[in-house]
Amino acid sequence: MSLLISDLELLCDVAERGSFSQAAAARGWSQPQVSQRIAQLEASLGTQLFQRHRRGAVATAACLGYLDSVKRALAELDNGRRLIQGAPALPEARVGCPPSLASLVFAPLLAALAEAPLELFCHTDHSPELMERVLSGRLKLAFVLNRPTINGIQLEVLADSPILALAAADHPLAQVGPLCLADLADARVSPQWWGPDVEDLIRLLRQHRRAPLPLHTNQPATTACDLARKHGFIVFMPRIAALDELDRGELVALPISDLPDWRWEIMMAYRVGKRPDSTRELLLASAREIGAVWRSRLSAH
Repeated sequence: MSLLISDLELLCDVAERGSFSQAAAARGWSQPQVSQRIAQLEASLGTQLFQRHRRGAVATAACLGYLDSVKRALAELDNGRRLIQGAPALPEARVGCPPSLASLVFAPLLAALAEAPLELFCHTDHSPELMERVLSGRLKLAFVLNRPTINGIQLEVLADSPILALAAADHPLAQVGPLCLADLADARVSPQWWGPDVEDLIRLLRQHRRAPLPLHTNQPATTACDLARKHGFIVFMPRIAALDELDRGELVALPISDLPDWRWEIMMAYRVGKRPDSTRELLLASAREIGAVWRSRLSAH
């Protein structure tokens, strides 16, 4: 049985995208071409690799197990190619986080590993999809938000941040004492979308709102900070996402007595393998250091 490297690369791409048509579009192929190549690979291996359905393709258990070996083989072939070309054959590591965490995670992680003997590839996606990628081995490490335990994945909490109401230091309500939600219901308010609890916040605000003003949600955290600093909005967002603005005094936390105790729990997710993995351990050590810095800064406020 002979296998083409291009077929193995196609297998990884379909598994990554969860779609024959998307893998085809990325290559400028037709969808039937991809279907035919995957069918031939399945015939060669004697097993089904994907469950087909109208919305895409889901890798079978056999495919997920095979992918680990395929990725290692492709990585070794790529290392050999780079050695021949004179480029350093550094191990690669793929990490991911939700878009709302990207500015918090990727810059300090890349800075911490700037001289490390590995190359990072950073991806963004929603937490459930990131967990699935970790489980299938497509990501070495993922930073996720408020996720339940899943068999096969180790979760560690790096930081637990409260949700706050923030405003510019010169905002009229920043000079007032204890407040309640009713006091700011008619102000320009825009919650950052930190999770499903935002919908509960909007319902609470609408109970007190007298003026027919819209309640816009925003994303990411940089947008929330700009709305507060430059446009006079009160924003609801995780404290950890505005630590720099709070440290510089550009934003202040409003003391809202009846704001529920909503939290943003930042976790790292990874697979624990039986074989030693120095790249994974290096990533975990750096992530734990970043988490320690977050916790220290959060406790200082």
